Amino acid sequence: MKIYIGSDHAGLELKKKVKKIFENQVDFTDVGTFTEESCDYPDFGRLVAEKVLAEKGSKGIVICGTGIGISIAANRFQGIRCALCTSPELAEMSRLHNDSNVLSLGARILNIEEASVIIEVWLKTKFEGGRHRNRIDKLDS
Repeated sequence: MKIYIGSDHAGLELKKKVKKIFENQVDFTDVGTFTEESCDYPDFGRLVAEKVLAEKGSKGIVICGTGIGISIAANRFQGIRCALCTSPELAEMSRLHNDSNVLSLGARILNIEEASVIIEVWLKTKFEGGRHRNRIDKLDS
């Protein structure tokens, strides 16, 4: 599975750590940012969303200071279901019931140990389908 990952400057260090931990398990394409220079999270939320929409079966991870702004940016695109998750339980439910295809993390909220558990759960959890499919279809219409 292809994972597109992007962050603003506030999420850069967490993004680097995430990539290092999962480098042998996940096929990442980093869409930026690549420097600590101040930048705008909507640019990277958009880049990840566009990549996920363009490649069937791919997923995304977006990171900013709190995860809020970049999740809002990603969710502006029809077909993107970006979930801001602060616990493994939320990550699991976002996949089981909401078929999230982009995970948002807050670099000022989570340390790398917490973030890596959330990502691991999110990546391994499959969409439950069933009664949840109708709700997803309504979101995407």
